Amino acid sequence: MKKAVKPHVGKEIHVVLDNLSTRTTADVKAWLAKNPHVHFHFTPVGSSWLNQIEIWFGIITRQSIRRGTFASITVLVKQIRDYINSWNENAKPFTWTATADEILAKVRLVQTVNNNSK
Repeated sequence: MKKAVKPHVGKEIHVVLDNLSTRTTADVKAWLAKNPHVHFHFTPVGSSWLNQIEIWFGIITRQSIRRGTFASITVLVKQIRDYINSWNENAKPFTWTATADEILAKVRLVQTVNNNSK
């Protein structure tokens, strides 16, 4: 965190983390107390919203970035921002279509494949 925060001195910093118990250690609490501009946000226990974010990054990669030619980082950033603005004009929520049974069946399949490859 020290390295991540250092270039942004004086700015409010928001960090999204999974809900591991490491954030409750005395060292982490002391560090956060010394860095009040850093705000931790934790995903809910058992949540899957990060999976939806990964899906969205896949969409923007396929539809806007992959196979693109960008003369500079500035051009790439503009392409990404333009895509996001266009996306937001017509945004619709993601809808999960898999049932719990379908997800668990995939987990079992992966476990089987992993066990057979050893």
